[in-house]
Amino acid sequence: MASFAMVFPSKKEDESGLSSYYNNKTTIIQEARVFNESPISPRKCRALLTRIVYLLYVGETFGTQEATTLFFGTTKLFQHKDSALRQAVYLAIKELATTAEDVIMVTSSIMKDMQPNSEVIYRPNAIRALCKIIDPSMAQGVERFFKAAIVDRNPSIASAALVSAYHLFPHAKDVVKRWVNEAQEAVNAKSSATFFGASTGGGYLGFGGSSNQPSGPQTIPSTSYITQYHALGLLYLIRQQDRMAVTKMIQQLGGGKSGAGTTLKNAMALCMLIRYASKVMEEDPNVQRQMVELLEGWLRHKSDMVNFEAARAICEMKNVTAAQLTKPIAVLQMFLTTPKPVLKFAATRTLAALALTHPASVATCNIDLETLIADSNRSVATYAITTLLKTGNEASVDRLIKQITGFMTEISDEFKVIIVDAIRSLCLKFPSKHASMLTFLSGVLRDEGGYDFKRAVVEAMFDMIKFIPESKEQALSHLCEFIEDCEFTKLSVRILHLLGVEGPKSPQPAKYIRFIYNRVVLENATVRAAAVTSLAKFGANSAEPALKKSITVLLNRCLDDVDDEVRDRATLYLKVFNEKALADAYIKEESVFSLAALESKLVAYVKDPEASEQPFDVASVPKISRAQAASEAARPSTLDTIGVPLSKKAADAPAAPSAAEKQSAYAQQLTEVLEFASYGSVLNSSATPAQLTESETEYQVSCVKHIFKEHVVFQFNVSNTLPDTVLEQVSMIMVPQSDEGGLVEDFIIPLPALTAASSPGIVYVSFTREDPAVYAIASFQCTLKYISKELDPSTGTPEEEGYDDEYQVEEVELSAGGDYIVPSYATFGAEWDRLRSAPSATETFALSAMESLKAACDSIIEVLNMEPLGGSEVPSSTSVHTLQLSGLVIGGGGKVLVRSRMTYSRGQGVTLELAVRAEKQEVCDLVLAAVGG
Repeated sequence: MASFAMVFPSKKEDESGLSSYYNNKTTIIQEARVFNESPISPRKCRALLTRIVYLLYVGETFGTQEATTLFFGTTKLFQHKDSALRQAVYLAIKELATTAEDVIMVTSSIMKDMQPNSEVIYRPNAIRALCKIIDPSMAQGVERFFKAAIVDRNPSIASAALVSAYHLFPHAKDVVKRWVNEAQEAVNAKSSATFFGASTGGGYLGFGGSSNQPSGPQTIPSTSYITQYHALGLLYLIRQQDRMAVTKMIQQLGGGKSGAGTTLKNAMALCMLIRYASKVMEEDPNVQRQMVELLEGWLRHKSDMVNFEAARAICEMKNVTAAQLTKPIAVLQMFLTTPKPVLKFAATRTLAALALTHPASVATCNIDLETLIADSNRSVATYAITTLLKTGNEASVDRLIKQITGFMTEISDEFKVIIVDAIRSLCLKFPSKHASMLTFLSGVLRDEGGYDFKRAVVEAMFDMIKFIPESKEQALSHLCEFIEDCEFTKLSVRILHLLGVEGPKSPQPAKYIRFIYNRVVLENATVRAAAVTSLAKFGANSAEPALKKSITVLLNRCLDDVDDEVRDRATLYLKVFNEKALADAYIKEESVFSLAALESKLVAYVKDPEASEQPFDVASVPKISRAQAASEAARPSTLDTIGVPLSKKAADAPAAPSAAEKQSAYAQQLTEVLEFASYGSVLNSSATPAQLTESETEYQVSCVKHIFKEHVVFQFNVSNTLPDTVLEQVSMIMVPQSDEGGLVEDFIIPLPALTAASSPGIVYVSFTREDPAVYAIASFQCTLKYISKELDPSTGTPEEEGYDDEYQVEEVELSAGGDYIVPSYATFGAEWDRLRSAPSATETFALSAMESLKAACDSIIEVLNMEPLGGSEVPSSTSVHTLQLSGLVIGGGGKVLVRSRMTYSRGQGVTLELAVRAEKQEVCDLVLAAVGG
């Protein structure tokens, strides 16, 4: 086998270009004629096969014709009995099989090497190659070979068959599932005499020959029981859809409470079984107690790997209690004192993750963790420090920070980020220690480091400014010093933005101007533009005329900048300085457009040919606060979860679609219905479907309302949960509760047929708005009508005759909130004053059923579906409160603001004075009708 080693060129050959020639694809294809020589030279062929595999390994690709030529040239080498050559042949066949054509023709040659009487060294290679070669439809033909190989006494043959079955499973599920008994037998440990073939009898591992001397090549017997690991993986793959079967398998193989009775002798197999147990607990909390007993038994296993896996599984359980954590933490604490670095690293990493949720339980390890701060492995020391930062008390903060400062220069940026994030969470935990922590952060900010590290430090300071007002002045000074020598444009821009927001509020805003203007003089265009905006905020928000005059002089200098963005910004801000209304709109404005909603509106505008006759109405796009926009674009980590990369296997669930994304999806769906082609673009669709039935009923119905300029379309999503019944001619009969709704029914688009497999289906009901200027409010009684037919269980076809039936569902309401009014952020004080002369209405209501001001606030927000402003949704008093709401009325209705003054007294409930200001009187009436109704 020595000749099968990779051939590495010498330095001299490499310099002369010999290596590139030697491992050139064209050269190799030309040299493939050695496969046709007679007699075959095993040494030459092995060397060429090695080079082919090497080229494939480094990413070289062979064309289909080239791969096919090499593949069939390689198969000619089956004639030679050299064992090393045969193994190289199988390796090349496996790699070329994915590209070459007609590879299935070599099946018979491979099958010969799978026979029980063949040389044992060939069989594992033959099994692996066959798995790559055969078509899934042929799996049944080779079933008996695989079954025999899975239970073979030779572990290498059994493992090859099990792993090959694992790879075959996605393509031939039904065939591989029949091998479950053999896989179960492979899991059970065998005695060493039969498992390792150390018995008497001829041949290698008892195969071939009858003399006492083995006739084939000898290998060292395996004592790892690795077959169990592969067999367990296959068993789980077969049973993964049956949770009860998986649970039973875990309990059978677990070995009882002590874990001593388990048949699994391979540590990796036990670790995998522990992971399966964790997954079962996560999916079914009812089995948690039995699984925890098994896990606690494995904590006493002789293998460190199993001990750690069991301890980590318990630590990562949902709703784990302090009592359950006692034993795994004791095991992890023992690992902290072990001389093995990998165990120390694993233990500190797990404890650091656990300290986020159970700091008191982890605190028992603090003494051992403190000794690890000086550990030669800086990764271990970092996790020890971060864990101590989470579990320590206020008195230990200064000492820990002093120790951290010592080795910050010795660790990588990745671990520096972990420590900085831990410091950040510690700042918020112990605000009184902000001075020492701020000193530490400013110190590391001056150290060498990459973007991620510097960003983590800057964001830590941002959080201190936001949550610890006493630290603001000092933190801003440190950030000003940092941007004097900051190499990262993104960070400079963010800091300049923060200075523009927080600087004008400070007692001495003028001291920051020098740092900001330096950026205009010394930095690139992006930073200069950000600095101009920051200066403008100082000028617009400052009450000192002298400061405003100075900033005007500085902005005038920026008019000669070489970059047009900088010049344009300076020109804009100089213009708006002199007009308060413009300054409020362009500098002090706290809201921004919802980008998702803006995109949706623009797409609808572009697709509607009639809309292009009018300019795009930007006032119809709802706004959100800057804080909301920042939270939508925020990085995934939060203060509670930073610091430790948790080892969760499951990928994060995809984010739920936003309201604007749903609107866009509905609009696309409606354009495909020809009957609605003349309706124009959709003004608004329900954010969430209204459920009209219980979730357990046989027929489930939900409703989505679509508002057009002159029409209202009700979309009913109908699901049939009965597998043996088909519903035909499915329609929805809508009867208005009042004749004064202002809506006239046009037509119903029924569903021809609905089965359990085709559910949900959609029924549309269209109404015309008699007067598009009036916001029609109505309530409808809804009845689902259909013809019910039984399905023939053998053929799946419905009966010829069915019977008419109907199904009463909940009422559907067309209301102000959600249908005509959408939330939109605004600066309440400025907008309320702007609408002083606009249409308005005021009315008083007695909400006697309300038990608190908070309940009244929640109810009003739900009814009107408007954006609460300034945190007014949470009453600060139990007796008196003012709720401020802002919204946008669809179809050009403009902005609407609501001021709800309310008082609460026990016994009388809530008394509400509702004041509305809007751009149209009809909108004011709509809001009052919604609350009064």
